[in-house]
Amino acid sequence: MGLENLIRDGGFMTTQLQRVVNWSRRSSVWPMPFATACCGIELMATASSRYDLARFGAEVMRFSPRQADLLIVAGRVSIKMMPVLQRIYEQMTEPKWVVSMGACASTGGLFDAYATVQGVDQFLPVDVYVPGCPPRPETLIEGIMAIQRVIDADGIRMDQGKREPLNIVVEPNYDVKDQPVELSVGNT
Repeated sequence: MGLENLIRDGGFMTTQLQRVVNWSRRSSVWPMPFATACCGIELMATASSRYDLARFGAEVMRFSPRQADLLIVAGRVSIKMMPVLQRIYEQMTEPKWVVSMGACASTGGLFDAYATVQGVDQFLPVDVYVPGCPPRPETLIEGIMAIQRVIDADGIRMDQGKREPLNIVVEPNYDVKDQPVELSVGNT
């Protein structure tokens, strides 16, 4: 059934310690949600039973930055909220990852105003950009899986003691279909 059936009595298995560490890191990514708008609803849907983020080892949402290693910025961020977000990022454990979820977190979205940050990548090192307004749960799962693939391959790049952002852009993995029913306004 599992690995224990492949190893006979008294048998052993060899591997590299780095592969075991990467496997355990990949299988236990603990996200900290920073959801401020409609992207937060899609983030909640991703953790629900229909999309089941638990299959990928990221179901343990942590609301303490000291217990999280994946920051999901979902929604718009105001100028007054950015120092709080930066402090949360600084308190997270290393290695830490950042996902910018949705158009508002990535580029400011349609909120082109002085009080809205026009992309959190100006203040935080963003690893994965998840496009959409709001993005579907499948796209967020693909973004988390992209980080897991990098962790598994041990592709963590360090520059003078600091890790460089990955700058991965997730492509939507679904086709938008037309509405099945035509709408008519004013015609009876």
